[in-house]
Amino acid sequence: MNKFLSLLGAPFLNFIDITGQMSVLFFTTLRLIFKKPFRTRLLLKQIEFIGANSLSVIVLTGSFTGMVFAFQSYIGFHKFGADQLVGTVVALGMARELGPVLSSIMVAARAGSAITAEIGTMKVTEQVDALNALAVDPVHYLFVPRILAGFIVMPMLNAIAVFCGIVGGAVVGVKVLGINKTLYMQYMYTYIELDDFINGMIKSFVFGGLVTLVGCYKGYMTRGGAEGVGRATTESVVLACILILVFDYILTAFMF
Repeated sequence: MNKFLSLLGAPFLNFIDITGQMSVLFFTTLRLIFKKPFRTRLLLKQIEFIGANSLSVIVLTGSFTGMVFAFQSYIGFHKFGADQLVGTVVALGMARELGPVLSSIMVAARAGSAITAEIGTMKVTEQVDALNALAVDPVHYLFVPRILAGFIVMPMLNAIAVFCGIVGGAVVGVKVLGINKTLYMQYMYTYIELDDFINGMIKSFVFGGLVTLVGCYKGYMTRGGAEGVGRATTESVVLACILILVFDYILTAFMF
């Protein structure tokens, strides 16, 4: 019985421990955002790395998601003669769910893993200890520019993904499936509200902080040399994707 309880409780205690450590680092980072020196050059570098360098991936993801979603929606709506509602469903799905979630997952896979590998390498090669020896706060130097950049660029990337998804869905719906262009646009404008886009932007803002926080945390806690860096990178992507899906449900339930 003791062994069973140990096996049952160990993962739960580990989850509580990780949650506590990440929460402490997150609130420490928020506090240090307003502390001098303001490393503007590092912030701009991270904005370019997380945002601009992810642009091509986001455009492809958003476009093809909208195209596939249009095809799948048409299959169902065509049975009931409601083809004109395809645009509405594509726009709603991209704005509220698919845009924020898929763009954040792609950023986690591309930029989040790179952040973990970079900080993890610094950790195992004792560069983080060197920062402490030079009286430089590692959290202020490493966490603040990356997490702040995540908060800034993720809503922008989400907006691009949503736009590309809506355009891709319209191209497929009108040009490929033959839906009347006027009805397609009219129904989309009628049933889409500003709140749908605002909800998606709020989600992407939260997801941007989550992705960069997980990447920084996993890198900062790396142990075990090169093997540990690889393990931390894998865990970072998995944990970020799981948290994105969990927080997506929480935010959706809250905003509903």
